[in-house]
Amino acid sequence: MSALAAAVPTVAPALRGTPLADLPALLLPAYGQTLLMVGIVMALVVALGTPLGVVVFNTGPGGLFPAPRAHTALSWVVNLGRSLPFLILMAAIIPVTRLLVGTTIGIPAAVVPMTVAGVPFFARLVENALRDVPVSVTEVARVSGGSPWQVVRRAQLHEAVPAIIGSATVNTIAMIEYSAIAGTIGAGGIGYVAVTYGYQRFDHSVMVATIVVLVATVAAVQFAGDRLARRATPHLRRA
Repeated sequence: MSALAAAVPTVAPALRGTPLADLPALLLPAYGQTLLMVGIVMALVVALGTPLGVVVFNTGPGGLFPAPRAHTALSWVVNLGRSLPFLILMAAIIPVTRLLVGTTIGIPAAVVPMTVAGVPFFARLVENALRDVPVSVTEVARVSGGSPWQVVRRAQLHEAVPAIIGSATVNTIAMIEYSAIAGTIGAGGIGYVAVTYGYQRFDHSVMVATIVVLVATVAAVQFAGDRLARRATPHLRRA
């Protein structure tokens, strides 16, 4: 009985949860880490995934420079990157992560697997966006004497901007989810707080607060993405 009585004061504070007044000091630094992670990853994802998606589309049937073997190989790589669950991917490429950034914990270690997971996903979304561009737009640009790069930049990508913005929105939300998973390897951020304080310490106040923060963040990203896509759509912009 004495051992049980001694354990009660230790467990009780965790069950009561962190006071609301103390939550901002705990969550704000973690939220900043999440934004930093997602921001770095999305910059890399857009920079690498956009040209990859353009190449995959234009090496396929009906593209500017059809190359069936290259298209098949690139499609296989993209599908492989999209097929692995993020937690498995994160564990599988630990040696690569250590080689590139010199560590397997923290934000740098999370950026590597998140980028590896995000680039193929975004590339496929860009390919689908380009596929929806009317063929007549590309043909007019080619007949006008545009070089392949000009056709890609001024015809294909220009017409696909609203869809690409939507794709970036979807990808950003996925990266927010991945950042929460990356918190399990000590990457920091909201996911780390949720696991360390909310789950392991049974702190329900922290768990509920992290859920609210993540839901609000995803909603804000979706709202901003929808507004940008609407402004980039000519007939909606004029309406």
